[in-house]
Amino acid sequence: MSYNQQSAGGYPPPYSEAPKYPPNPSYPPNPNQPSIGFQPQSDYNPGYAGYPSAPQTQQHHGGGYPPPQPQFGGGYPAPQGYAPPPQGYPQPGGYISQQPTAQGGPTSGWMNIPQGRPANCPPGLEYLTTVDQLMVKQKVELLEALIGWETNNKFTVKNVQGQKVFLAVEINDCCTRNCCGPLRPFEMKVLDNYKNEVIHFERPLACSSCWFPCCLQTLNVFSPPGALIGSIEQEWTLLTPQFNIKNGAGDIVLRIEGPICRFTMCGGDVNFKILSRDGLTEVGRISKQWSGLLREAFTDADYFGISFPMDLDVRMKAVMLGACFLIDAMFFEKSGNRESDGLGML
Repeated sequence: MSYNQQSAGGYPPPYSEAPKYPPNPSYPPNPNQPSIGFQPQSDYNPGYAGYPSAPQTQQHHGGGYPPPQPQFGGGYPAPQGYAPPPQGYPQPGGYISQQPTAQGGPTSGWMNIPQGRPANCPPGLEYLTTVDQLMVKQKVELLEALIGWETNNKFTVKNVQGQKVFLAVEINDCCTRNCCGPLRPFEMKVLDNYKNEVIHFERPLACSSCWFPCCLQTLNVFSPPGALIGSIEQEWTLLTPQFNIKNGAGDIVLRIEGPICRFTMCGGDVNFKILSRDGLTEVGRISKQWSGLLREAFTDADYFGISFPMDLDVRMKAVMLGACFLIDAMFFEKSGNRESDGLGML
């Protein structure tokens, strides 16, 4: 039996004539003829989470998905940029315009530092470039008020708006303060709002009476500490206290003249006039102000006012502040709760 006969009623022959390719002469398939298998519909959308659906109302040339559109309603928000820096801190390389504080916090009553600094202005004295008046208030020490035990003096220096400009602290030992009294030598640091020392005062031990003309009062002013910018020197007189204000080179720039009577129990101010170099023109004043009966009677915590020309050299303004402290120590500092002010220079 031949092979063809065997295959008639059984399996097809393993090798038959190879079919022609493509098997269907109508390939590719007719679009009108349904095809076998999964075919996506024309409105099919995969719908992946997080991706927008393709818009159906717009016709896109070239097929495929439309270009991505900016999304504002969903997903992550668009970056908004960095937050602004905290207010109050200086830009790199510039001067600090105000004391740095926390957001919304108080300024602690300190004066803002003026922008820029003159060429001849020592660091820290730029505060004085925009002021022509200063108020000096001495802190009340409880131990000193109760038992007369002398302590280191502390002062707050303010402008006319009541803003703090400097803090001044006396440096001395207990024995010197309580043994030498108003004639004691001392050093004083003047600090800015960052606790940096911007001015240093130095008063040596000396007399103030007219009986010792060779050993009268002086006070040296340094700014920055170690650099002499001026001094205050007492002149020998019999009646009115007089002082010469000198610059760092030792030249007389201004003069100060006080009254014969310096008693403060009368309810008025005691004025020391700041005069020009020839002594004929009054250009400013250092005033010991009345601070009240109880304060005047039981403490030596005094109030002072200083006025000077706005265009005065900033270094001389610092020297005027030193003159105020020297006048306070000489005439208004108590020794054992006893007043040291009086008549003349005896």
